[in-house]
Amino acid sequence: MDDAELDAIEARCKAASPGPWKSFIEGRDHRSGDDFIQVGDDADGPDMYVSRHTSSGLRPASAQDLDFIAAARQDIPDLLAELKRLRSQGP
Repeated sequence: MDDAELDAIEARCKAASPGPWKSFIEGRDHRSGDDFIQVGDDADGPDMYVSRHTSSGLRPASAQDLDFIAAARQDIPDLLAELKRLRSQGP
């Protein structure tokens, strides 16, 4: 992976809504309502709902997909920083 690819990943991260993002799954994280991703620290702010198109119509994304998407908002910047740190140490 070259610097241009890393720069593109970093640009996408910076353009996304600020974190932290946290998934909320009915029965695990709250008692009623839909599964969603809380975007940012503002519990009253707009949430993210993720659906998948199937042959039988739209279906909510799985808990595992929501967990992955929410964690990626924190994980990707951390991974980029670690990669840059390792590259700066040289071969």
